[in-house]
Amino acid sequence: MADLSAVRRELRNRNLSSSFTDQESVSPQKLVVPFCGDIRGGLRPGKKITIMGVVNEEPESLDVSLTCGCADVALDVCVRFEEREVLRNACVSDLWGEEERSIPYFPFIPQQPFRMEIYCEHPRFRVFVDGHQLFDFYHRVTALTGIDTIQISGDLSLTKLN
Repeated sequence: MADLSAVRRELRNRNLSSSFTDQESVSPQKLVVPFCGDIRGGLRPGKKITIMGVVNEEPESLDVSLTCGCADVALDVCVRFEEREVLRNACVSDLWGEEERSIPYFPFIPQQPFRMEIYCEHPRFRVFVDGHQLFDFYHRVTALTGIDTIQISGDLSLTKLN
């Protein structure tokens, strides 16, 4: 996970911020990977983030992180294509927790579109890909409204984010 910290720093240094809410999408010209955007008002139970994109032809990885500004990482999703794994973790007070990796299937296919939905519920995030539940991740960051940034990087093209 150490390489993700470097990516996060680079994203912040590039100042690639965009803001979006539940009702609006980020315009396609702003959907450049790596992407860093603000989640207006932070997260709360009942809020959903939808990420639509296309996996590159020869992908190695893709990463989606929900963070508290430049501090804690509430959810870090790391898709590793060679291993066919979807790793999840959180970093609170500069300490990474126990990594989770169990999934019922691997949904990402090179050169194919995908739709990832992240639902914020009271005790957890529920993550669906193409309408099928992939995993639950129980909150380790408890101040949900402090989760105000989304970062996306890796071998994909973004087509829609809302």
